[in-house]
Amino acid sequence: MRKINWKVRFKHKNFIIALFALLALLSQQILMLFGIEISKELSAQLVGIFNTVLAILVLLGVVVDHTTDGIEDSKQALGYRKPKSDSDYI
Repeated sequence: MRKINWKVRFKHKNFIIALFALLALLSQQILMLFGIEISKELSAQLVGIFNTVLAILVLLGVVVDHTTDGIEDSKQALGYRKPKSDSDYI
């Protein structure tokens, strides 16, 4: 975790959206742990749709390379045949 450039990732809007979605899912689970269910106020279908949307946002945040602008990999990364390691630069 130390070799991740968190400053760059936190500047990427998709990372922030995914982090928000992840925290929303986590808070829903924590509320349920204490007996507070959001699904009582909302219908089960709306909760299902909400969870699906949040899961998609989390997936986008996991898949996106947060060190590049936009949601695409860099031209250099597109040419990789395997993940780049630090030893490749020596």
